[in-house]
Formats: sequence, C-alpha cells, structure tokens
Amino acid sequence: MYMLGNTIKQSFKELVTNRYLTVLTVITLVLALAFTGYILLNVRPSELQLVTHYTAYGVTHLYRDQWYYLFTFGVFALLVAILHVTVAIKMYLTKGHPLAIMFAWMGIGIIIFAWVTAFSIINVWSPV
Repeated sequence: MYMLGNTIKQSFKELVTNRYLTVLTVITLVLALAFTGYILLNVRPSELQLVTHYTAYGVTHLYRDQWYYLFTFGVFALLVAILHVTVAIKMYLTKGHPLAIMFAWMGIGIIIFAWVTAFSIINVWSPV
C-alpha cells in the first residue's frame, strides 16, 4: 500500500511539472463533471421510450429503452475522464510528452462527442 501511495505522489509531482498536460487533465475532468451535471439536470422521467440502438439483423431494426438509459452517458463521461487522465499520466512518465498530450486531447474529444450525442437524443426525446 505504501508503494502505491508513493507512486501516486511521484506521478502527481511529475504531472504538475508539465503545465500543458496538467491543464488538459483539469479540462477533461471539469468537462466530464459538467456533462454529468447536464445529464442529471435535463433527463426527466417519462413514459416515452427512446431508440437505443439499430441493427439490420433483428426482427425490429430499432430497439427502444427507458428514459434512465440516458444516465449511462454521464457514467461513460466520468469513466472516460478518469481513464484518460490516468493513462495520459502513465504515458507521460513512460513514453514522453507528445503521446500523452495526444491521448489527453482524445479524451476531451470523446467527451465532447458524447455530449453532442446526448444533446441530440435529449432534444429529439423531450416533448416540445
């Protein structure tokens, strides 16, 4: 347990020395928290079902699910943020600056893409 705590402290110290990567990790975490807040504020209980996936192989091509399915978008954003920050720090320590920066930007892009997707689903799904 002591080794793990020491490793985390050392990784955090290395992260703080690189301002650009620190800013990207903070942006990733804040963006994920803001997106989760957006989901929590805009999802309302309803009897309407939303289309969750499409397949050409099923009997009905469009499959529907309940309103609480939208909460998984918020969970997804939090998981992406935590994993991308962790992997970016590890990449910075082992592989260097450019690869870690690219991976941090990919995390931000994934969260923004999830936000756009959730925004579109909420706007189609919510009654006018």
